Amino acid sequence: MADPKGFLTHEREVAKTRPVEERVKDWNEVYQPGSLLPIISKQASRCMDCGIPFCHNGCPLGNLIPEWNDYAYREDWTEASERLHATNNFPEFTGRLCPAPCEAACVLGINQPPVTIKNVEVSIIDKAWDNGDVTPQPPERLSGKTVAVIGSGPAGLAAAQQLTRAGHTVAVYERADRIGGLLRYGIPEFKMEKRHINRRIEQMRAEGTKFRTEVEIGRDIDAKKLRKRYDAVVIAAGATTSRDLPVPGRELNGIHFAMEYLPLANKVQEGDLTVAPISAEGKHVVVIGGGDTGADCVGTAHRQGAASVTQLEIMGKPGDERNPNQPWPTFPMLYKVTSAHEEGGERLYSVSTTHFEGDEDGNVQWLHLTEVEFKDGKPEPKPGTERKLPAQLVTLAMGFTGTDQQNGLVEQFGLELDARGNIARDSDFATNVPGVYVAGDAGRGQSLIVWAIAEGRSAARGVDRFLTGVSALPAPIKPTDRALTV
Repeated sequence: MADPKGFLTHEREVAKTRPVEERVKDWNEVYQPGSLLPIISKQASRCMDCGIPFCHNGCPLGNLIPEWNDYAYREDWTEASERLHATNNFPEFTGRLCPAPCEAACVLGINQPPVTIKNVEVSIIDKAWDNGDVTPQPPERLSGKTVAVIGSGPAGLAAAQQLTRAGHTVAVYERADRIGGLLRYGIPEFKMEKRHINRRIEQMRAEGTKFRTEVEIGRDIDAKKLRKRYDAVVIAAGATTSRDLPVPGRELNGIHFAMEYLPLANKVQEGDLTVAPISAEGKHVVVIGGGDTGADCVGTAHRQGAASVTQLEIMGKPGDERNPNQPWPTFPMLYKVTSAHEEGGERLYSVSTTHFEGDEDGNVQWLHLTEVEFKDGKPEPKPGTERKLPAQLVTLAMGFTGTDQQNGLVEQFGLELDARGNIARDSDFATNVPGVYVAGDAGRGQSLIVWAIAEGRSAARGVDRFLTGVSALPAPIKPTDRALTV
């Protein structure tokens, strides 16, 4: 145990953010550079080295959290990095983007603020990069087998890296112009600068992974032909079909899915565009959806100079403390203030959009809403609560309904779907088509980045065993595993 009295003598202290008035003027990460390292040893010492570390249950990757907390406390960054990478291919992604279900399951969190596991994780990996501890790990020998990975989000990249290191020749196909999937074009720069993706891609290239951008399987290459070309295929195409809002006025100009809006802002930061074709500058912006994607739209609108930003959520406002029906160590629904919310705007709960109103040119100008209350699990409008908000840009951030079925991939492979519209798979992540596997949101449905990486690692084991008859690769989860809940 790092410090037997650490959790008694040190209070929880998290990473400091840059002043709002400073950070909304740029697209750099919101955290103060170097603010974590001076405090992280004390924060890591708060880990209790529990006999049964429930943080392992909260994390689908099975991260060895007490072990790397101990190394971080002792400032042994090399060993901490080794323990961190033993279960996670990309801790710099999860350390910045994961909502940290491990912290919700921390034993200390029963009656105190939990250990800042996420901050310790990102400190370790950033220090590892600075020290040169993150190096390519090419295989000692090649198997002679080839694998195609469709999609370059966290699930696809994790599967590709695991299979490459196992000795297979892997090619990753991405329909966008750059590798990274939603990490690249769905996550704003202020949450994770894309240099973190770029250096991982270079590491993977040095290990032998090949990348093919601007190639969409199903449209540019027939899926059946791809299957014949490779010994195995991993589908990690995500759940990219956005949930729509079929209300009157939806056809008006200025109403966009979040994933139409956010990638354009990222393309400006990549240098592809001077100005985003869809911009919040000078406009009254309404974001429909109270989750992380909605918060990303809020932060993006602030940086583009929106006149006002309002975020709508159909559910009621969560509390600041655990609800009794969400006991430790489950992941509680708590009132969450992200960095984007710190920057301004209004948040409305228990409201539902009834219709949109436009001008004579067909541009949205107003959003009409009503307050709702839930009866038998369904939202019912409350009479007399109707009102309207100015809205010249509306983003729909209400989640995703499944993998893309319009590009021909599902049909050409002949894949079976489950009741939720996800690609069905067996206990080895294999689909009904021999040699074709599925990982990530395409098979699980919309989920967290930590689950995507766990899926990629687990599917890689299934593929490796299919190709060689045996596998030493880890499989942290099963396809049927779900987050710890009640």
